[in-house]
Amino acid sequence: MNKDERLVKQIIPKSVDFSRWYTEIIRKAELADYAPIRGMMVIRPYGFAIWENISYLLDKRIKESGHSNAYFPLFIPESYLQKETEHLEGFSPEVAWVTHGGKEELEEKLAVRPTSEAIIGNMYSKWIKSWRDLPVLINQWANIIRWEKVTRPFLRTTEFLWQEGHTAHETYEEAQEETLMILSMYKEFVESELAIPVISGKKTEREKFAGALETYAIEALMSDGKSLQMGTSHNLGQHFSKVFNIRFEDRDQKLQYVWQSSWGMSTRLIGALIMSHGDDSGLIFPPRIAPIQVVIIPISVGNWKENVLPVAQNIESELKYIGVRVNLDAREEFTPGWKFSEWEMRGVPLRLEIGPRDIKGNHAVSVRRDTMDKEIISLDSLKQDVAEILKRIQKSMLEKALRFQLENTHEVQKFEDFKSVLDSKKGLIKAFWCGKQACEEKIKDETMGTIRVIPFKKDKEKAVGNCLFCGEKSDVLVYFARAY
Repeated sequence: MNKDERLVKQIIPKSVDFSRWYTEIIRKAELADYAPIRGMMVIRPYGFAIWENISYLLDKRIKESGHSNAYFPLFIPESYLQKETEHLEGFSPEVAWVTHGGKEELEEKLAVRPTSEAIIGNMYSKWIKSWRDLPVLINQWANIIRWEKVTRPFLRTTEFLWQEGHTAHETYEEAQEETLMILSMYKEFVESELAIPVISGKKTEREKFAGALETYAIEALMSDGKSLQMGTSHNLGQHFSKVFNIRFEDRDQKLQYVWQSSWGMSTRLIGALIMSHGDDSGLIFPPRIAPIQVVIIPISVGNWKENVLPVAQNIESELKYIGVRVNLDAREEFTPGWKFSEWEMRGVPLRLEIGPRDIKGNHAVSVRRDTMDKEIISLDSLKQDVAEILKRIQKSMLEKALRFQLENTHEVQKFEDFKSVLDSKKGLIKAFWCGKQACEEKIKDETMGTIRVIPFKKDKEKAVGNCLFCGEKSDVLVYFARAY
């Protein structure tokens, strides 16, 4: 098969039309498909395997940090949401309602879970009576319904999967420590497992979660220059505890309201993987979360079933033994070249080619998906070499993404320069902001650029500047970007 017949020719290049490339690769690589309900998707096995790997690795961290999993109902009584008007206003345009059970009209409408603060707050009011009951550290893995107007697979859909943590504490300090600890855990998880560098910080009042005291987030720069919010962690203060009467008898035998946090990550992470690492040929997955880490392609020439296939099967067994997710592609109806292209498109981190000449030389040929570098590896040391190559791929992918982030982070002082950079270079823009919502809104109205985060660390050399929009003196240096 010549180069012009490669399977990836069926996908528009990422460099030509990023949006179309994104949706085409999702369907072509069989990550997901459109459901018959507007804005919903079917996550296919290959795509769901990514979510399973993400869930496993993140759930392990959540449990190791002292949290337990539980499950709360999908339906939330309207009266529960109405108790917290700010919360309802924040979600009301997106809430789906159930009005009938069978043929009978319900006495009270039920919201289909847009998030779970209301139902969980009601339950915590029953469970928490004393300081001895605290802290409550609960997480749930669930589905969420938000009736979005504009949808895109994985990034913004009517239904999506996520984890949401909800905790209750004795003091503000404990709730704040929890909030920031989770944010730090999210940052480490995304960078270590997904190989995506992120910037962490606080959201502005305008951008924070409805009902939260403070909202913190991690933001990543996608390869088209737009920012994507990867996860959020909220200090809810006592807002919900006062609404739902979550009180406890403190150590001095006085009644107090608990301090709460909530935090979450969703299937949006899969969209981030596609947009951060993919190229014109398709997907590129970091080994730690790849559904298949290694694909073995036996070269089907001559008596390959007698000579090559048994060796390939032995390699497969050896790699499975050391815990590598491996697939042996022994399909007869496709040529090796076609298989190369298909697995490149599907983003498998490492390909092993084995043919008659390789067997005579007691070696296999490895091909990295991220760089397409080839390497001859001995069959005698194959297990160790494959494990080492996968580690190098993971490290290299993070380093490449970090270089991209740094190269596409710009600093500006004037609003005209801001608009020019946003249109021509895209990426993240560091600039001073006076802290006034009026300036924030005007910047968004004129440019579609928003403040993504107020970073924790301040640059001592650039401690003071002038607001990007109004010119007022400011010590708040923030990250702007156009975002998904």
